[in-house]
Amino acid sequence: MRSPTLAIFAAVLLLLAGMGSVFQVSEGQTAIVLNLGRVVRADLEPGLHFKWPIVEDVIKFDQRILSLDDAPERYLTAEKKDVQVDFFVKWRISDVATYYRAAGGGDQAIARQRLTPIVKNALREQINQRTLQEVVSAGRAELAGSLLAQVNRGAAALGVEVLDVRIKRINLPDDSQILSTVYDRMRTERTQVANQLRAEGQEQRDKIQSEADRASAVLLAEAERDAQKLRGEGDARAAEIYAAAYGRDAEFYGFYRSLEAYRQALAGGQTTLVLDPDSEFLRYFENAGGR
Repeated sequence: MRSPTLAIFAAVLLLLAGMGSVFQVSEGQTAIVLNLGRVVRADLEPGLHFKWPIVEDVIKFDQRILSLDDAPERYLTAEKKDVQVDFFVKWRISDVATYYRAAGGGDQAIARQRLTPIVKNALREQINQRTLQEVVSAGRAELAGSLLAQVNRGAAALGVEVLDVRIKRINLPDDSQILSTVYDRMRTERTQVANQLRAEGQEQRDKIQSEADRASAVLLAEAERDAQKLRGEGDARAAEIYAAAYGRDAEFYGFYRSLEAYRQALAGGQTTLVLDPDSEFLRYFENAGGR
């Protein structure tokens, strides 16, 4: 029983296929069915489908993520400064029936032509509301989020969904005076940073120098104190030795002190003394002459 049934079913499929009534939608595709040019079924999922021969036609569309990459465009910031923005867009078909009608039968080239001005107008509006600093630095992530929401509001009429609008590069036009202005501002900022670092370094140098001078003064004062103490102890010891020597032999001590006085007075060999012959200073010379 099953074999004749399967055979009949297979025969019917072959007949329908031969008449063009069976078609297949592959993975990553969607399709619409047109009845005499009018959309009767849309967003067909992958698999086998049937249609009426002759009166119905099938158009298949790529449902994968598609890219849009256009030439860089010039825009004005909130302070009326030129910037050149290079971007790309990731999009896919969300409503195939709307896409078919809006894109002239679902032509991707026409869809890109209609999507491009939507993205550029939204990008222009978003950049016009921001300063150059916000566009190129901190506000860039916020710009991308606001831009994506605005683009999708316009892209819904095309039956597409924009998944991402990514800014690849933001340049300053070569013929714009802002380029030199930006360079001057960057140079000024770097100079300010350098001056600040230099001032901080000078402050640290002065602090270290002051601490070193204070430490040096303390060390010198302590060394001078110790030297005076040692010198005083040495003088006291010398006085003690002199006193002991004087007490043991006063005549010899007087003779020794006189010799020290002679040596100091006649140092260098060029000294001339004019003294009284009876002077106490020459007492030991007289004794020497008496012998």
